[in-house]
Amino acid sequence: MTILATADIQSIQSLLPHRYPFLLVDRVEDIDGVKTARGIKNVTMNEPHFQGHFPGTPIMPGVTIIEALAQTAAVMVGTTHKLHNKNMLIYFMSIDKCKFRRKVVPGDVLNLHVETLRGGSKIWKFKGSADVNGQMAAEAEFTAMMDLSEQSI
Repeated sequence: MTILATADIQSIQSLLPHRYPFLLVDRVEDIDGVKTARGIKNVTMNEPHFQGHFPGTPIMPGVTIIEALAQTAAVMVGTTHKLHNKNMLIYFMSIDKCKFRRKVVPGDVLNLHVETLRGGSKIWKFKGSADVNGQMAAEAEFTAMMDLSEQSI
């Protein structure tokens, strides 16, 4: 039986350089090595993008949903490779097959599912999907470069 890892907010902050207002994942669960993981984002009205997107009808921007998927993937890789406090930086290289299916609004719990398609060094490719209560909100494939200042993955 495989024991799946979990990353709480303190662990996430030791892996990612992101902070308010751009830290977009609250917890990562079911980390199965670098194969798959599930992130959780609790969407609240307190987030700054809701002031302008859109006044009176707050909707989480699609690009921030894709960013939350990428942060989940980075936490999965960082947790598995024990990269806590290593100053890892992550850069998008491409976003493909991106589709948005449902609005995400304050009060929603966004479930972020990521799967590694290719990885092992600096360049990683992932498939991700985000849902609310089992309803698909977004999906995409994305490639990212993970850069460590003094260490390689």
